[in-house]
Amino acid sequence: MPDRYQRIRHDSELLCAPLTIEDYGVQPMADASPPKWHLAHTSWFFETFLLKPYLAGYEAFHPRYEYLFNSYYNGIGSPYPRAQRGLLSRPTVSEIRAYRAYVDDHMTQLLATVEADRAGTVGLRTTLGLHHERQHQELLLTDIKYNLGNNPLLPAYRADIAETQADQVAGEPMAFIECASGVVRIGASGAEFSFDNELPQHAVHLPPYALADQLVTNGEYLEFVLAGGYYEPALWLSDGWSWLNEIERPQLRELRADDRAEQRFARCTPLYWYKDGAHWYEYRLTGSRRLELAAPVCHVSFYEAEAFARWAGARLPLESEWEAAVAAAGGSPRDGHFVDGGRLHPKRRESSPGQLAQAFGDVWEWTASPYVAYPGYRPLEGTLGEYNGKFMSNQLVLRGGSCASSGDHIRASYRNFFYPKDRWQFTGIRLARDV
Repeated sequence: MPDRYQRIRHDSELLCAPLTIEDYGVQPMADASPPKWHLAHTSWFFETFLLKPYLAGYEAFHPRYEYLFNSYYNGIGSPYPRAQRGLLSRPTVSEIRAYRAYVDDHMTQLLATVEADRAGTVGLRTTLGLHHERQHQELLLTDIKYNLGNNPLLPAYRADIAETQADQVAGEPMAFIECASGVVRIGASGAEFSFDNELPQHAVHLPPYALADQLVTNGEYLEFVLAGGYYEPALWLSDGWSWLNEIERPQLRELRADDRAEQRFARCTPLYWYKDGAHWYEYRLTGSRRLELAAPVCHVSFYEAEAFARWAGARLPLESEWEAAVAAAGGSPRDGHFVDGGRLHPKRRESSPGQLAQAFGDVWEWTASPYVAYPGYRPLEGTLGEYNGKFMSNQLVLRGGSCASSGDHIRASYRNFFYPKDRWQFTGIRLARDV
């Protein structure tokens, strides 16, 4: 475990290596934290839940860091306001790096005493902390992308990643695979690590359904955009229609007829899309690129995903349908496209049509399932019980991981969750149909 601890902690530093010192403190919106906050908060987690209670004689690096880098654990105390994390020039990046080194040194001491007892409390909490760090590594990338992607200069986070010109040929059309219905079991078995929200494993009944064999592509979503899908109220949930007006859609009735086709694109697209002349582009972590029609569409909200599904004559899958179909297909995270591959953006499908593809990695797939507790759910004891359970309200479940996730972090039972308006993560669409 000490080697794994050091490797995962080092991965966070590697993700920050392309940043300039000016990048570390920027917070472009309340949901996107500054990079230096992520580096400090993940260290705070190990200090708070492992070093203070289990390492004899441990002294906190700084007495106010418990307040400053607490995220949402009210059982520990009132956290520093989330939306104000980017207002602090101090502690400096070098001080936060010193904090990380201090925590890592003491964690090495602690882990040396418990290496033979990985199933004990310290071992289990360390494993939780490492998966927590993996979550924040993904957030580091998506928050950095939101910062740079909203800069008029559209600077690249990794300009050193070579990319060929985007293929403008549409991929194979999606097909629907009929999936087994009846009683299935979903959720983690408990044999290996899982978050508490993946438990307990339980039975659900699935009516006959079919799942798309691939993710919705940019080309397919562009058809929805060009068809005026963002301007057809019958396609949208009421909350989604209100959200559209909040992002300031151009009002078509105020435009001349010959301007409407062009002006409708001002905001009514996935996040990071834009049009320049005759061509469509999207911002990536590698910079601005021509829109690759056969690649999965990403950075769409649940509202957009649900409207597209309705326009396409389909629906979004339930999380139980997704998990059952993946299990039946023998899908494994080892087949997925994750951050480990180094592309930092979703890829077009590479498998043959008619097989369930792209289930892991590429984009988080919106489901129609509300984020609620499984029957018999029990949160972790104590303050760690705030990790997942208290967020089971007004959010939707997403499945499969993304190109910014780590392959050793994702499981078939993994349940991510976001609010329906959120789209700064690599979120995309897989369709389902009733049979």
